[in-house]
Amino acid sequence: METTTANRWVPRLLFGAAVTALVLAGPSGFAADPEVRVVPWVDLSRYTGKWYEIASFPQWFQRGCTATTATYSLREDGKIGVLNQCRKGEPAGKLSTAEGWARVVDSETKAKLEVTFFWPFFGDYWIIDLGKDYEYAVVGHPDRDYLWILSRKPAMTSEELRPILDRAAQQGFDLSRLRYTRHH
Repeated sequence: METTTANRWVPRLLFGAAVTALVLAGPSGFAADPEVRVVPWVDLSRYTGKWYEIASFPQWFQRGCTATTATYSLREDGKIGVLNQCRKGEPAGKLSTAEGWARVVDSETKAKLEVTFFWPFFGDYWIIDLGKDYEYAVVGHPDRDYLWILSRKPAMTSEELRPILDRAAQQGFDLSRLRYTRHH
């Protein structure tokens, strides 16, 4: 039986379409991860103050950092002041600082912000988990590229941390990328 040129290409096209569909569907092969969920509401005045980084996904701009903190303040212009600090190499190392600001991009929840340290470039800053007394916060990125676990104190017990990690994993964050921050 003679195969026409068109008939030879049909299986290749179908295979290509199937591979494309699987790639677009995401790692599970069935459906793309749902959108990262943020907390229902953030009282920004309670969110301000000093936070200690407990763990994060390593980022180039934090290379060599230990004893990392973030301090947020409400500004008169309605924006949020951001002061990130860390010690280079070790907790007693040289102090490194970065100052920027954030703006709320979701007025309904105030949990989606954009932060800039080099205007006009902004990064998404989504508050995805928050303690009822604002004792901890988890900040993520909609593409799951960034994750920070923050606390009002420089350490958390494993009992405090476990449910937070479980909720981040349920949102599709790859916790194998998480690196813990040394403060002492």
